[in-house]
Amino acid sequence: MANEQNEVLEIFTRTRALLSGHFVLRSGMHSGHYFQCAQVCQQMDAVERLAELLLAKVRGAGIQFDTVLAPAMGGLVIGQEVARQAKARYIFAEKENNVLVLRRGFTLKPGERILIVEDVVTRGGRVIECLEIVRAAGGASSAVAMLVDRSAGSARFAIPALSLLELSFPTYAADAVPESLMRIPVQKPGS
Repeated sequence: MANEQNEVLEIFTRTRALLSGHFVLRSGMHSGHYFQCAQVCQQMDAVERLAELLLAKVRGAGIQFDTVLAPAMGGLVIGQEVARQAKARYIFAEKENNVLVLRRGFTLKPGERILIVEDVVTRGGRVIECLEIVRAAGGASSAVAMLVDRSAGSARFAIPALSLLELSFPTYAADAVPESLMRIPVQKPGS
């Protein structure tokens, strides 16, 4: 397992997807580190390998699914590649009035088994929105598969959650940012 995590960390480092500085995360929290998975997504060999590792972890846990659902934007590329390798159907949720929804004619059948695939989870807000989409449509959420669990396991879901890498960099509320981080110009790179 350590070798797999080292390989994943090496991919993120090599593709410059793991950044250091002062960042405002999508959650509004501040951090000295940021995962910009869009950088990994430029390198299709890296995307293919990460999806291969993630799918092996899902299959190794005995998780069955018919369809991959990814939240836009972060989960789009890795979700599609996981679905491609699994030869599963692929759909995505996108924001409408600041809430994730299925659009473009995407629907779920009652009981359809769904694997939710995300790039990075800090608090799990987009995953929770996807779980609600599946529940409301009568589908069956099988698991959450993510490249990086930035919460190091503290983001909890009612279904199994698997990640390739668990890291917990400190995050801070806007009114509690340490002085050392305040001295660094703030960036909001986007999710």
